[in-house]
Amino acid sequence: MSQPELIKSKDTTAPAMPWYSDISKDQWNTLIAAMLGWMLDAMDFVLYVMALTTLQNEFKYGADIAGLLSSAALVTSAFGAMLFGVLADRIGRTRALMATIITYSLCSLGTATSQNFVQLMIWRAALGLGLGGEWSSGAALVSETWPAEHRAKAIGIMQSGWALGYMVAALLTAAILPTIGWRWLFVVGVFPALIVFWIRKGVKEPQVWASRVQQGVKEQHPLAAIFGRELIGKTIKATLLTGLVMFGYWGLFTWLPAFLESPVERGGAGLGIVKSMAWVIPMQAGAFFGYLSFGFVADRIGRRPAFIIYLIGAAILVPIYGQMARSPIALMVLGPLLGFFGHGYFSLFGVMLAEIFPTRARATGQGFVYSTGRALSALGPYFIGALAVRSGLGSALALTSAFFLAGALMILTLPESRGSKLA
Repeated sequence: MSQPELIKSKDTTAPAMPWYSDISKDQWNTLIAAMLGWMLDAMDFVLYVMALTTLQNEFKYGADIAGLLSSAALVTSAFGAMLFGVLADRIGRTRALMATIITYSLCSLGTATSQNFVQLMIWRAALGLGLGGEWSSGAALVSETWPAEHRAKAIGIMQSGWALGYMVAALLTAAILPTIGWRWLFVVGVFPALIVFWIRKGVKEPQVWASRVQQGVKEQHPLAAIFGRELIGKTIKATLLTGLVMFGYWGLFTWLPAFLESPVERGGAGLGIVKSMAWVIPMQAGAFFGYLSFGFVADRIGRRPAFIIYLIGAAILVPIYGQMARSPIALMVLGPLLGFFGHGYFSLFGVMLAEIFPTRARATGQGFVYSTGRALSALGPYFIGALAVRSGLGSALALTSAFFLAGALMILTLPESRGSKLA
C-alpha cells in the first residue's frame, strides 16, 4: 500500500504588526504635545541647576541657600499641580496644558531680570507653578487618549522628554553661560511658549473626558473626591511613595552637576563647568532610554515589578558613582547606567496614578500625588546641600540610596494596575 499523500496546509496567520500600527494621528498628537511640554519644562527648570554655581557667586549665597532655591520651586510645584489639575478636570486637559507652558516660559524670562536674591526666589517659586501643572495635565491627556495595552509605553515616551530637556539645558549652558552670561541663558527659556499655538490647533480633548462634559454629569469637586472614602487610602499611600522616591531623586540630581564641577578638596569631581556638562549628556542619554524602556517593561511584567527593579538599580549605582566619578572611564560607563535606573522609574507615576484615579478626578489626583510628593521631597536639595558643607558632596549624595530602597518597599502597598480600563 502506498502511503497517503501528505498535504501541507499554508500558514494563513497574518504577520505580527508593530505595536504602534493601530495608533491614530490624534493619539500621536497628544503624546507629542505632552512630551514637548515636559521636555521644555525640564529645560527651563534645569537651567537653574546648571547655572547654580554661577548664581551662588553672583548673589553671594552658600550651598544650603542654593538648595533652598530649588526647594522653593518644588514646593510651589505642588500648588501648581493642584491648581492646574483641578482646571484640567474642569475646563479640559489641553487648555490646562497650554496655560502651564505659558507660565513656566514667562517665569524663566523673569528669572533673567533678577537683581537680588529675593527676586530670584520669587521667579523660581513662580516657575514651580508651571512645573507642577504641566505634568498633571499632560499625563492625564496621554493616559486618557492611548489604549490600555500601550499606556505605559506612551507615558514612558512622554517622560523621556525630561531627559531631552535636560540635555538641551546642558548644551545651552555650555554655549551661553561662559560667553554671554547667565541672564541670556534664562532668556532662552521663554521660547517654549511658542508651541502653544500648535497645541491649540492640533490637539483634541480626550473622548473619555469630553463625553462626561457633553452629558452634563454633575459630580463632587475633584479635590473632595480624592479625599473621599473610596480614594483616600490610595491618595495617601501614593503620596508617600512619591515623596520618598523624589527625596532621593532631587537630592541627587539637583547637586550632581555641582558635584562634577566642584573641586576635589570640596568633595567634588573637579571637572569644571564645560567638562561637567560633557559628562551630563551621556547620563541623560541613559535617562532617555530608561524612561522609554520602563514603559515596555511595565506593560510586559507589571507596574510594581518594573518599579522595584529600577529603584534597586539606582540605589546600588549611586554610592559607586560617587566614589569613582573622578575617573573618565568610570564616568563614561556608570553615567549612562545611573541615568537609566535613576530616571526610568518616573514613568510609573504617569501611568499608575492614571489607573487608580477615576476620570472625574484623574488630573487632580495625579497632580496632587505627584507634586505633593515632590513638595515633601523639597527638603532633599537643602538636606544634601547642608550635609555637603560638613562631609563633601560625594558622601552626601550617597545617602540618597536609602530613599530609593524605601520607595521600592512602599510600592508594595499599592495595587497592580496593568491593563486597567479608565472610567
